[in-house]
Amino acid sequence: MKITKSTAWIIGIGVAVITLTAAKKSADHDKFFEISKNIEIFTNMYKELNTYYVDDLDPSRMMRTGIDAIMGSLDPYTNYISESDMEGYRLIVEGKYNGIGASFDKIGEFVTVMDLYENSPAQKAGLKAGDRIAAVDGKNAQNRSVDEVGDILSGAPGTDVVLTVRRPGTTKDMKITITRDEITEENVPYEGMLRDGVGYVALTTFTRDAGGNVAKALKDMKAKNPDMKGLVLDLRGNGGGLLTEAVNLVNIFIPKGEVVVAIRGKVVEWDKAFKSLNEPVDEKIPVVILIDKGSASASEIVSGALQDLDRAVLMGQRSYGKGLVQNTRDVGYNAKIKLTTAKYYIPSGRCIQAVRYEKGKPVELPDSLQAKFTTKNGRTVLDGGGIKPDVYLETNANAGLLVDMQEQHIIFEYVNEYCIKHPKVDSTDKFKFTEFDDFTRFLAARKYEYISKAEKSLQEARTNAEKDKYSPELAAEIKTLETKLHASRAAELQKYQADIISLIEQEVMSRFYYQRGRSQIRLRNDTEIERAIDLLLDPAKYNRLLKSK
Repeated sequence: MKITKSTAWIIGIGVAVITLTAAKKSADHDKFFEISKNIEIFTNMYKELNTYYVDDLDPSRMMRTGIDAIMGSLDPYTNYISESDMEGYRLIVEGKYNGIGASFDKIGEFVTVMDLYENSPAQKAGLKAGDRIAAVDGKNAQNRSVDEVGDILSGAPGTDVVLTVRRPGTTKDMKITITRDEITEENVPYEGMLRDGVGYVALTTFTRDAGGNVAKALKDMKAKNPDMKGLVLDLRGNGGGLLTEAVNLVNIFIPKGEVVVAIRGKVVEWDKAFKSLNEPVDEKIPVVILIDKGSASASEIVSGALQDLDRAVLMGQRSYGKGLVQNTRDVGYNAKIKLTTAKYYIPSGRCIQAVRYEKGKPVELPDSLQAKFTTKNGRTVLDGGGIKPDVYLETNANAGLLVDMQEQHIIFEYVNEYCIKHPKVDSTDKFKFTEFDDFTRFLAARKYEYISKAEKSLQEARTNAEKDKYSPELAAEIKTLETKLHASRAAELQKYQADIISLIEQEVMSRFYYQRGRSQIRLRNDTEIERAIDLLLDPAKYNRLLKSK
């Protein structure tokens, strides 16, 4: 048989394919062998520990430690969901769970009620924000974690739980009986008209019906205000949720049949493009979307897709940077694993997933290291680190003093005392906090001191200088800098006075008017919303931002 050049080329290709196939099978075999070998090692190690370790071991706790270590080596969104974690998972996915309708945090030795949902079982039974949980069904809850108490409070609708609480301003413990129920968390806590014909919708999470609820809010506002000039969609602090609801929300503003987002991963059969399925509610109304570093996942799909399609102007700060898709798989005994299976890509083709993490949080990359893409109108947008707004707004929200006060629950604790002195307050449109001197006295009584990162660094430098016996002159210079920073603390308090007052007003209103009250009072003090309104009332500037540069 005569072998021509073309025949040789075909044979060569065939040999290459066979070689690659064999190599792949070999690689797969090696991988499965490694998996089998290491599972056997792990099982044998577990048996040896259980049999011979000096102390008794808790099998569930030890295995959970191992599982958590495995998950910790992957991205922050791949998690194990045990049977006891399922109520929290239901809340994230469905916006529903079985319980009492309150949120908690640990303050000192006690799990403390931080917030109540309006008309929830907890609110109807008389529980209040600030109540410290001393016991649950007669069992001591002191020094228990939030998760431990939360697991007990979750339960079948119609069953009772008895809380023993210590309420600020009272000397005796109180017993409160609460009948559990299915709790639905509102994803649109507030919608309404702002000034000069501009509407507003706050969306806090992408649970079920998020898109439908925003659509309904927009339709209602348009019906009552036919000359509506624009919409502010507030996604600040919205950590995401259901992908389908993100698509539904984008569909409100774009024509039917547009690709909103695509997911691509290892399992090719799971790759999919999600299109808008319905006719839009309004594809012409000007839209400004507010985002910040707390806007993640589904929030970034919405804001990124509408930016790519030049359908909305984004204002605020760069978003979080979560462009990963999670799916859940059953692993037995009512437990699940939530694992990253793909990345999502918005209409320009970019993926907004952060490419680097430190301590489980994304690290912002400089623009020069991010790939460039273009919007429908030809504007340049970047990938790999969240959504960059079209209009960047400076914010004090991340100032060290304000963050520290909230982390240490300073404002929360002050409002506990304030509400004891003020059992009634004005409505949200009239209420103003005018007692800042009283707040500063509270800080002094608590001996609260904010130590900035700069001060901590100087303290560490002084300690190291003393250990290494550096010159007295260097120690003196460090001490001088420490003195200057310490003196600036009072100035810091005055610098952020307006922000502190706003946070106090929001906390006070939440005690009397719940989430709607908190949202309404925030609107009154929100300079970012004012900037959004100003832009919507300036059509020339709005349209200029959406045109190719």
